Amino acid sequence: QVQVVESGGGLVQAGGSLRLSCAASGSFSSIDRVGWYRQTPGNERELVAHIAADGNTWYDDSVKGRFAIARDIAKNTVYLHMGSLQPEDTAVYSCNVEFVGPTWSGRFWGQGTQVTVAS
Repeated sequence: QVQVVESGGGLVQAGGSLRLSCAASGSFSSIDRVGWYRQTPGNERELVAHIAADGNTWYDDSVKGRFAIARDIAKNTVYLHMGSLQPEDTAVYSCNVEFVGPTWSGRFWGQGTQVTVAS
């Protein structure tokens, strides 16, 4: 059994910064790709950034230069450093973790964390 828990959301003023954490736990062999997504009411969840097992990263154009994804392999945790936040960044942020076990693999979501950017 595996678990994904996000933390670090909150209320911040425009121009401010936040760091989100995505902690993976449970019984698994390794973690493949981890993606950070965000969703606003009435809209589909959109991919913001992801980091692959080899460390390669990808960012949506809307966050390039402002957000940075990083991982601590020893802690099975992936971070999303968010800077120069704007009101349009307000959303529920969730991470999706691709776990690999000895005989299985699968993608699991956390519960999400709310980020609110005040103008």
